[in-house]
Amino acid sequence: MVFPSALFDLQPYAGFDMDRYVRRTYCSWENAGWRSLLVQRFEHVPVVEDMALPGTADLHLVLPVGGRAVLRTRSGGRTSRTVWEPGRLALGVPDQPVVRGYHADGAMRSVQVHIPRGTVEATAGRLGGTAPDYEAMAESLAAGDPLVEEAVRTIDAMGAADDLYAESAAAFLAVHLLTRHAGLAAPRTPAREDARVRAAVAMMRERLADPITLADIADEVHLSVYHLVRVFRDATGTTPYRHLTRLRIEEAKRLLRGTGLPIARIAARCGFGSPGALSTAFVRHTGMRPSAYRNS
Repeated sequence: MVFPSALFDLQPYAGFDMDRYVRRTYCSWENAGWRSLLVQRFEHVPVVEDMALPGTADLHLVLPVGGRAVLRTRSGGRTSRTVWEPGRLALGVPDQPVVRGYHADGAMRSVQVHIPRGTVEATAGRLGGTAPDYEAMAESLAAGDPLVEEAVRTIDAMGAADDLYAESAAAFLAVHLLTRHAGLAAPRTPAREDARVRAAVAMMRERLADPITLADIADEVHLSVYHLVRVFRDATGTTPYRHLTRLRIEEAKRLLRGTGLPIARIAARCGFGSPGALSTAFVRHTGMRPSAYRNS
């Protein structure tokens, strides 16, 4: 269900008049500074007759969040009909141009996530070395996947997070789509990797104030980013990003309780780019603002 969106260089499809069909209301590259994952929100025009969309190089997830319509899609000499409705995921096959038309019953809105093709194919190589069957993946995902739907909604809500979160999300989605919808087997985590997870956590604790990336952590423990995310989740039940955020929040709570430091200083010492970023993360984890926590 490929709909108009920017490529990873933030340029519209070559030769495609995006403004004629959609209004983009959010872009993670511009609004959150992400470089590992492109997340966008769109408002779509309600009636389209023949919209010719060139293929994109990346893996493209589309989650409708508003409006209903029957989409007519022509691709490769075939015409198909699919339903656009909130929660009905679709995946665009890379490099596959389509021509689409529809008549919606109201305002159409979507959240769209682009996973770099290099991330997907590198992950596929580590899972078994076979090239991903993107068409089979798209057909399988069309049957529904609550986990991917929830992941897209969660990623969309995390605009205040740094690029470490985007890296983790891209790696997780790539592994899940390949193992759940492309038939590749997820490798088991060797027990010896537990020591590397402990080393990763130790690094996080030592560098809470630094703007570290997933790649920094992976380099420290001599793992690829893909393997770090996988073994870390297997060992801890969470992602490196979430664990690091939890450590930073715990340190912020300690400083709020035991010191008189201004919240701006606490934010900097705990690795948050601004007091607002600390406040957003703090509310998400504790249900209250840092100032309210300190007063309590």
